[in-house]
Amino acid sequence: MPPKVKVTKEDIINAAVDIVRNSGAQAINARTIASALNCSTQPVFSNFATMDELRLAVVERADILCQEYMQREVESGEFPTYKANGMAYIRFAKEEKELFKLLYMRDRSSELIPETTEQTDKMESIVHNNTGLSGADAKLFHLEMWAYVHGIATMFATGFLDLDWELVSRMLTDSYQGLRKQYGME
Repeated sequence: MPPKVKVTKEDIINAAVDIVRNSGAQAINARTIASALNCSTQPVFSNFATMDELRLAVVERADILCQEYMQREVESGEFPTYKANGMAYIRFAKEEKELFKLLYMRDRSSELIPETTEQTDKMESIVHNNTGLSGADAKLFHLEMWAYVHGIATMFATGFLDLDWELVSRMLTDSYQGLRKQYGME
């Protein structure tokens, strides 16, 4: 008798991420994952205590993928670091629509959301270094830019519109320069 193939936690997360990519977060369940892996549902429940635990692992993986987009965009050197992060966020929304929705467009009203994250702190630090703003001003500047970037990303993720990348780049520059002017920097 051939040995049983062991389905790992990593295999399950990868299958679940692919399911989200193809069918949306609502399609994650033990049966769809088992079907994708050609196995029973037993490995899913052996590796994860609950489906919520698995969903959290998928969210964490999607976040890693989004961070990789940002890292690649920054490393390409095409844009200054702050703008590169915004462009990568929008690119992630365009290319990974369902993962973007899972991360940034799900109902989070029952979640404990930290006021600040490592990524937010990093972006506010870049704003400070680029503009001289600090404290509440740097936070507000970043929040206003992020709200603008998120709006564009959401339009891509939902298929509301599809803009040329040069136009997206120009829009981010215009918004950034407009905020600089608003804060008395010209």
